[in-house]
Amino acid sequence: MSEKPTHESEPGEPVDSAAQSPTEAPEAAEDLLTDKAKAAGEALVEAPSVEHGGKPAPVAKAVVAPASVDAKDTAVATIRLEKKHPLAIRWMHWVNFPVLFTMIWSGLLIYWNDSDNAYQHPHAVYRVGIGSLTVVRLFSPWFWKAINAPYRVTEGLGYHFFFMWIFAINGILYVSYLLISGEWRVLVPERRSFVDAIRVTLVDLHLLKSLPPQKKYNGAQKIAYTSVVLMGFGSLVTGLSIYKPTQVHWITSLLGGYEMARWEHFWLTMGFCAFFVVHVVQVILAGWNNFRSMVSGYEIVPVEKTSLEEERRAG
Repeated sequence: MSEKPTHESEPGEPVDSAAQSPTEAPEAAEDLLTDKAKAAGEALVEAPSVEHGGKPAPVAKAVVAPASVDAKDTAVATIRLEKKHPLAIRWMHWVNFPVLFTMIWSGLLIYWNDSDNAYQHPHAVYRVGIGSLTVVRLFSPWFWKAINAPYRVTEGLGYHFFFMWIFAINGILYVSYLLISGEWRVLVPERRSFVDAIRVTLVDLHLLKSLPPQKKYNGAQKIAYTSVVLMGFGSLVTGLSIYKPTQVHWITSLLGGYEMARWEHFWLTMGFCAFFVVHVVQVILAGWNNFRSMVSGYEIVPVEKTSLEEERRAG
């Protein structure tokens, strides 16, 4: 009985194509070497085979290697996120806004009830003028009617005496944080701040085109924000001397007496009103990016801009 050829398979066994076609073996080896030598990125597809039982095996999906990225095609960032305002600064800023607004409103209700000693100018004690020349008295009857101020002095006193404590505590915390954290270095005006403030004002008036180098705050902002801190302190001192003129008589005397303390308190309040108007207008002109930084703490800036951390360390 003759021996069975080795290249024949039993029924049901997978067919070995190399065994069936010995003449094709060199070509298969050559193809294998060629496949190994191909560069990355060429698709490789596995040939279908037959499983045990005659069912076709699943075909392997094409594997494509990622093409190399040219260095010149790499995107270069032109902007970055800069942490501008710490969380504590933002909290105290937004707490102070409604508190100061309520203090001014309630103070006006109190002021409506005031008059000069001769009762010649009720509800309009203070004026703008020189000597006997009066340009305007504060305030006109239409203003009092617009804010519904008449005969609400008791309500005004209640609001004023309550919110003054929040205003005082928030102010003390703000100044303490500036000193402890070192944020005062980027807030307090420098020698060039006054020159820069003039240039910023001229740019706002469209008399100049180029702004001075911009840091966290420009010269005008440094002067304004530092002035507001001093005005807040002055409002607390003058307000205390009016609130308790006998208990703190030495403070009242240093301020020039009770009437002078009231005059100083009033004009400090007008200063806050002027600052509020200018501040809101400047925020609108600065745009959403600036406003967002006081909400989220971050601002979008060019990558080449000096980091605020370097400014804080340099200060």
